[in-house]
Amino acid sequence: MRKGRIVKLIGGVYTVLDEEGKRHELKPRGKFRHRKISPKVGDVAYLDEHSITDIEERTSDLDRPPIANVERAILVNSAKEPPFSSFLLDRFLLMIEAEGIEPIIVVNKVDLLQDAEREKLEKELAYYETFYHVLFLSAKTKEGLDRLDALLAGKVSVFAGQTGTGKSSILNVLDSSLSLKVGDISKALGRGRHTTRHVELVSMGEGLVADTPGFSKLDLPDLEPEEVSHHYPDLFDISHNCRFRGCTHMEEPGCAVKKAVAGGEVPKRRYENYRRIVEEIIERPKRY
Repeated sequence: MRKGRIVKLIGGVYTVLDEEGKRHELKPRGKFRHRKISPKVGDVAYLDEHSITDIEERTSDLDRPPIANVERAILVNSAKEPPFSSFLLDRFLLMIEAEGIEPIIVVNKVDLLQDAEREKLEKELAYYETFYHVLFLSAKTKEGLDRLDALLAGKVSVFAGQTGTGKSSILNVLDSSLSLKVGDISKALGRGRHTTRHVELVSMGEGLVADTPGFSKLDLPDLEPEEVSHHYPDLFDISHNCRFRGCTHMEEPGCAVKKAVAGGEVPKRRYENYRRIVEEIIERPKRY
């Protein structure tokens, strides 16, 4: 029985790249329906001549974008057009951290910024550099692309981010043979038009990367309010000094996180984003 990795899914047909570098277009066996499992791009699969017979246990599993076994998530933000949003960034980071995937923060389109605007944005993101790789780049001028290329080597990575941030443009510069479609920014809506219609893993250097459909709404992971800070490396370290175990860092007395915010150790905006996310989790309907 052969083994390979699912690299594309279109119309219910999976493309599997086997260990010899051969591609196979297959459908999964019916047993997957009975197990209520759908193979995903990124799955390590076993196959015969006619179908995908099984998949290995996943090391990570994302629903939006739908991809498995990712090691690094390249979170592409736009410096401008659409404007940078720290709230969207923190939502992405929470989702990725909750899946145990290493996030890489990319800010694209820095060529559109005036010097003062760039200085302000770099200052805002300097805090994140303590905990994450942060790259400022431009797909247009190719600034910073060499650093990103080095981080992709030998890894399975996914590109994700709000629509219009330039994910496909970056991949096209890294590998011109991809010829991925690139959309214009809608002036009326202030966001990009969807250009990527499916998830596909492509070989890039010594690694595999995926371009994904852009989206503007990000569903939060299934967490309890007190679990959210476990996926904030900065807040989690501070939380060990809170008075109460299971502190949500919202209204509890003796909260070390709130003390750190008041003292300027944690940026106020970072904490405000955290509160918005926790409040959303508290208010959403319970799943049974």
